[in-house]
Amino acid sequence: MARKRTYKILLSDEDKKILNATIHNKKTCKMTIRRCQILLELDENAPNHLTQMQIAKTFGVSKSTVSNIVSAYVDRGIPAIIKINRNPRSNAKRKIDGRLEAELIRIACSPAPEGHARWTLRLLEKQVRLELDETISHESIRLALKKMNFDLT
Repeated sequence: MARKRTYKILLSDEDKKILNATIHNKKTCKMTIRRCQILLELDENAPNHLTQMQIAKTFGVSKSTVSNIVSAYVDRGIPAIIKINRNPRSNAKRKIDGRLEAELIRIACSPAPEGHARWTLRLLEKQVRLELDETISHESIRLALKKMNFDLT
C-alpha cells in the first residue's frame, strides 16, 4: 500500500505567472529553472499533473530532490524555490589556482633541499614563499597535492 501524500500543490494564477517569468528570464540559472518547471508539473490544478516519481524520471533528478522542492514550497512559498541559498565560503576564491598548482608540482618534483631526504609540507611552504612570493599554508598545499594524487614519498 502506498504512503498517503502529505502535501498538495495548488498553484494560483499569480504563482504560475511568477514561475513562468522566472523560467523565461535569461539570467536565471538552470537549477532554478528546473525547480520552477518541477513545481509547475506538480500543480494539481493542471489537467494532467504527474506524480513525484514520474517527474523525477522526466527531469532526471532523484525523488528526494522533488520532495525537497515540494516541502520548500509548502513551508516558505515561491521565494524559497526561486532564491538559491548558498554558503558564502563555498564561493570563496581558491587559494591555489592552476598556475600555482603547476609550480607546486615542479618544486615537489625537484630534489629535496640539502640535509633532507624528501620534501615535507612545511619545506614546500617555505620554498613556495621563497620562489613564488606567495603565502600559502601547508594545509592548502596538502589539499592541492591530495587533489592531484601526488605523494611526497
